[in-house]
Amino acid sequence: MKTLLVGCGKMGGALLTQWMRATEDEYTIVDPFLDQPVDGARLFKDINALGAEKFDLLIVAIKPQMIDEILPAYKDVLADTGAVASIAAGCSVARLQSALPGYPVIRIMPNLPSAIGAGVAGLYASGDAKDEHKSAVETLMKSAGTAVWVDDEDQIDRVTAVAGSGPGYVFELARAYIEAAKDLGFSEDQATDLVLGTLDGSIRMILQTGDKPENLRNSVTSKNGTTEAGLKALNGDGKLSDLLKATTEAAYKRAIELR
Repeated sequence: MKTLLVGCGKMGGALLTQWMRATEDEYTIVDPFLDQPVDGARLFKDINALGAEKFDLLIVAIKPQMIDEILPAYKDVLADTGAVASIAAGCSVARLQSALPGYPVIRIMPNLPSAIGAGVAGLYASGDAKDEHKSAVETLMKSAGTAVWVDDEDQIDRVTAVAGSGPGYVFELARAYIEAAKDLGFSEDQATDLVLGTLDGSIRMILQTGDKPENLRNSVTSKNGTTEAGLKALNGDGKLSDLLKATTEAAYKRAIELR
């Protein structure tokens, strides 16, 4: 399969690395701002360098704000049986098909851990997408982690709010947790090891036991103990729960604005 990436920023580059390890497809990039070529992929600075070449899959990896200006120039680069896949957050199928009419569209909402093969991606296909289109995109995304299909386009924007933006929330929680540990007198290295080791082990325990987080929380919380005291300060009044709800709602609202 011949795949063309329009743009290759941080997320596009991270995904491309995983795709090239898992498939024998031919990859071409058009990105005027990419200085370092990706090993195994062709890099062009301008669409005119493609000539009359045709591709089976065009992957939109530019910022949503650039879609309307840049994509129409690519209307003739796809084969008749080709398809469009997009990792542009919040950019709707209707908007993509307006820029590239006549082709099925699959929206992809990946997240940053895809760079290490541990990502989570939501997938949504337009009604005219064929099984072979969906299978090709699913294969690509499974090479970078977990792929979850949704039936409603609105759900892909909800995936954006929870999983797409989610690593940013986790990184910020880890940062704040490390700062709290440092305030207790630990060095930067000590605090980082303690916090990241605790987060890693706790997540692994949830995944490996299959138990609910609240059950595991209760199992480590003794009455009048240190964990109970900490949890009361953390979320005893429900403010942490409210804050996380507000966080995902804000991200979802922004995804809607980008449609």
